[in-house]
Amino acid sequence: MTVHSRRKLMKTVDVSLVKAAVAAAERATSGEVRVSVARFFWGSVRRASERAFARLGVARTKDRNGILFFIVPARKKFVVLGDEGIHAKVGQEFWYCVAGKMSGHFKKGEFTEGLVEAIGEAGRELAAHFPYDAATDVNELADDVDFGGK
Repeated sequence: MTVHSRRKLMKTVDVSLVKAAVAAAERATSGEVRVSVARFFWGSVRRASERAFARLGVARTKDRNGILFFIVPARKKFVVLGDEGIHAKVGQEFWYCVAGKMSGHFKKGEFTEGLVEAIGEAGRELAAHFPYDAATDVNELADDVDFGGK
């Protein structure tokens, strides 16, 4: 499967379900979740995810507790990046666990299902380490799905 246009990308991922998963995860935590879906490109998916992490401001959260899910459906590849605040709490094993949950779905072309499950898992960990406080919490990052900033 090769996905080139933004329109096709938007059909690959059910944006409303992913946004609902992000909103549900963030209701229980001060942490932030972003999702970026990229067109097919040559080169390093990891480097592209790091650029998206910076472009979307994931490292600008007060507690450094942002997580980016960066997927490239046409290549069936993805990267999950957690900022230093959440990474210090959960460690590398957690990221391997999240990646494993996503991988099975992505191999079958189930991008929405993989994202929703992984976002739920990330939300539970964020809530455990960065619980929601109605008096101080603000939504620091947009909850929409990014399609390459275009």
